[in-house]
Amino acid sequence: MKIGIIGAGHIGGTLTRRLSALGHDVSVANSRGPATLASLSSEAGAVAARVTEAARGKDLVIVTIPERNIPELPKDLFGPADSRTVVVDTGNYYPQQRDGRIEAIEAGTTESSWVAQQLGRPVVKAFNNIYAQHLMDHGRPAGDPRRIALPVAGDDEKAKAVVLRVVDELGFDGIDAGSLDESWRQQPGTPVYATDLNAAGVRRALSEARRERPSEFRAQRSGTAPAS
Repeated sequence: MKIGIIGAGHIGGTLTRRLSALGHDVSVANSRGPATLASLSSEAGAVAARVTEAARGKDLVIVTIPERNIPELPKDLFGPADSRTVVVDTGNYYPQQRDGRIEAIEAGTTESSWVAQQLGRPVVKAFNNIYAQHLMDHGRPAGDPRRIALPVAGDDEKAKAVVLRVVDELGFDGIDAGSLDESWRQQPGTPVYATDLNAAGVRRALSEARRERPSEFRAQRSGTAPAS
């Protein structure tokens, strides 16, 4: 597949390396320009691109940047000709640690639903609940009893099927986690987050999730001093 990756941090860099190694045609971009990606590009065998180039003419585009930076992406990032492009959001909302307050998410909009609204495109949520190093090192063949499972949520069944296949290629069991509105079940602070569970464990964790965010993953109220 032709794959674009927007964001070259821990998850973006890992997916660039692993998907290139699997034989996919990968382009990677960040906010600082292709020149800053020379080392990653050379190591992975991927094309260092501008953000718009990474998004256009691709079968799959993975957006893996901080939530706070999503509104800064070009409003016309995906052209009309790319309506069939599957878009993945790997993001997590960390209001205290990184992103600041995003009112819509604080009011109850799921993280990836908010991302889809900003992009003006449907997205599939995946790769947000696993550590980058585990994504790099812990893929195993199908049937291996130690195989980790990853939840995948989205509204378009065909798009979700594409992402589930990619998850399998990477060496993980993909678990259909329902609609995008249900993707809160895999957000930070839920039982499936950063836990490296098998397929049965992921299904159980998703069913046991509670929608209320833990305090560490909610924005502090104005005037509230940070915990010491």
